[in-house]
Amino acid sequence: MTQSLPPQPTDGNPFAQQPGAVPPAPVAPPRGNVVLGVVAAVVVALVTAGVYGAIVGATEYEIGYAAVGVGFLVGFATGRIGGSNPVLPVISAVLSLGAVYLGQLIGIAVLGAELAGISFTEMFIDHFDLITEGWKETADAMTFLFLAIGAFVAFSGAKKAAA
Repeated sequence: MTQSLPPQPTDGNPFAQQPGAVPPAPVAPPRGNVVLGVVAAVVVALVTAGVYGAIVGATEYEIGYAAVGVGFLVGFATGRIGGSNPVLPVISAVLSLGAVYLGQLIGIAVLGAELAGISFTEMFIDHFDLITEGWKETADAMTFLFLAIGAFVAFSGAKKAAA
């Protein structure tokens, strides 16, 4: 028995695909995993809180664009990885509130550690009561506006990233 060879392409290219050959489909990144979306949001919230705190500590000012960045990154990660579950924008808004608040506390701790001549870790862990008291004393309308902006941007970002 002789085996026949598949027909060769007519354009002279011996490496062209044979008729009926289908290239493999690219693997899409995982989407729609609510648990993974929440985990990503928590990780991004913690990282951005640290960055926001470092910015506040270095500049001695709260910067609105940084709060927007925190909210955007938390919302984007939540929506992109978690998908379009309607609870994810709410979770990202809450986590963004926490991240901006934690960032403000970190900024106060950075400044307090410099003034007291101790390490940031010692200030943040051993004197957390002083940090929260300092936050309460210095909190004004802008402080709460930054919290609200971060939450709004996270909510919006999560919805848009999932679309």
